[in-house]
Amino acid sequence: MRNKIVAGNWKMNLGFQDGISLFSEIVNMVRDETRGNQQVIVCSPYIHLYHIAQQSKDISNVFVGAQNISQKDSGAYTGEISASQVKSTGASHVILGHSERRAYFGEDEKMLEIKLDQALKNGLTPIYCIGETQEEREAGDFWDILAKQLKESVFLLSEQEFSNVILAYEPVWAIGTGLTATPEQAQEVHAFIREEIAKNFDEETANKTSILYGGSCNPKNAADLFSQPDIDGGLIGGASLKSRDFLDIINVFNAH
Repeated sequence: MRNKIVAGNWKMNLGFQDGISLFSEIVNMVRDETRGNQQVIVCSPYIHLYHIAQQSKDISNVFVGAQNISQKDSGAYTGEISASQVKSTGASHVILGHSERRAYFGEDEKMLEIKLDQALKNGLTPIYCIGETQEEREAGDFWDILAKQLKESVFLLSEQEFSNVILAYEPVWAIGTGLTATPEQAQEVHAFIREEIAKNFDEETANKTSILYGGSCNPKNAADLFSQPDIDGGLIGGASLKSRDFLDIINVFNAH
């Protein structure tokens, strides 16, 4: 059985106290409402990490992650935060390759290969994002784009290293636009990704890899998306900033 996962990405939102309060609400609701058959990961700004990691210690299926790490170990890199520093807060996960990092900060597979190595050697579980833009989808070459993103990053890892990676498919054209891939469109891509994993590693590895959908997933469409055979959960943006919406998405797995 693959892990069923709902990961929240707060992006650059919430002051310190607001973030602590929201996380406390989420933890209490998860404890009261879920059966614990799904993993919940909250990826917050750095300012919250230590405090929410402390809050998550007494609940076994809630984890904390960062939204990025530096490709450097340590040193004179003003403004950067290393994988070891993130790990020292008690966080266990990190988002890598998010489309906003790629688009706004020029991150490419070459840089992300280094960040993957940094995450894994410091004991962080990467949530590694891939996806195509609207132009790439409309041009029809997005299958090649997705295959290239995998080949030049996570497929350079050993099978053992790759077993510690969570993948997230985020159609860039469906992030913050109100557009969402249909369950059938999302399933088609998730199945393709799983086939690529099987080709690069083997069927067993492909069948064990959790692949999340990350494109405007909300309480209204989560059940249809998560019911697809190759969609193992979601990487949630805006809806993760509202505890009730986030829990309604998490609770989709309670019905299974």
